[in-house]
Amino acid sequence: MAVRTRNNVRVSGARSGKPMVFAHGFGCDQDMWRLLTPAFADEYKIVVYDHVGFGRSLRTAWDPVRHRQLSTYAHELLEVIDDLGLSDVVFVGHSVAAMIGVLAAIEAPDRFSDLVLVGPSPCYLNDAATGYVGGFSTGDIDALLEALDANYFGWSSTMAPLIMGNADQPELGRELRDSFCRADPAVASTFARATFLSDNRADLALLDVPALVLQCADDSIAPTQVGRYVADHIATSELVHLEATGHCPNLSAPEETARAIKAYLERRSQLS
Repeated sequence: MAVRTRNNVRVSGARSGKPMVFAHGFGCDQDMWRLLTPAFADEYKIVVYDHVGFGRSLRTAWDPVRHRQLSTYAHELLEVIDDLGLSDVVFVGHSVAAMIGVLAAIEAPDRFSDLVLVGPSPCYLNDAATGYVGGFSTGDIDALLEALDANYFGWSSTMAPLIMGNADQPELGRELRDSFCRADPAVASTFARATFLSDNRADLALLDVPALVLQCADDSIAPTQVGRYVADHIATSELVHLEATGHCPNLSAPEETARAIKAYLERRSQLS
């Protein structure tokens, strides 16, 4: 199976530039990066792709068993990188794709120079035993998944504006809703469980690749405590609090997000 077809891989930007690979979050596709990637296209080779089961990926490549685990998506990310012959990759992952990138970089650290983790969460469940705040109780997650299974399109219409935030820009919530609604409900249900039931807290300490953690204000999916936890548990990391609100600064505040990433990469280049 051709990896580029399977994941609808698109390459643009500077042909000989350092590669930047962008991975989208739950229920989305590579179009979610369209406002951010132009800021890097003059200097970097831009790679965008769709997770299997989403966007214009090859639907027949999706497997209801294998794609229950985030590790499958991490392996597919590495296959995209290897198929393109990339190295020294700057990986930019949004939401659950941030953890997909972490898993991939643990498995193959030599492929990556830096990770940019946008709204990451290693575990969405609160853990009273350790004091960890993930933002959701077990009851919250159960109710979310039950509602998704009962009426995925209704769930999408309700959840998308809450996830997006930025009520003053309702068109962004509608765009996220429409993106959710383009997904197959069975695929979305499986990916939702892989996302919201995962616990990758222990993996953070295994990561040797430097990382930038971008934390939004008033993020209903990944609250402020989560961003701090991620940064505190990655050996070489930097936490930047954006003024952007909601969970999708790649859409709601692309200029601020691009500035934060560029400033980080400039600091990193000065150290090398």
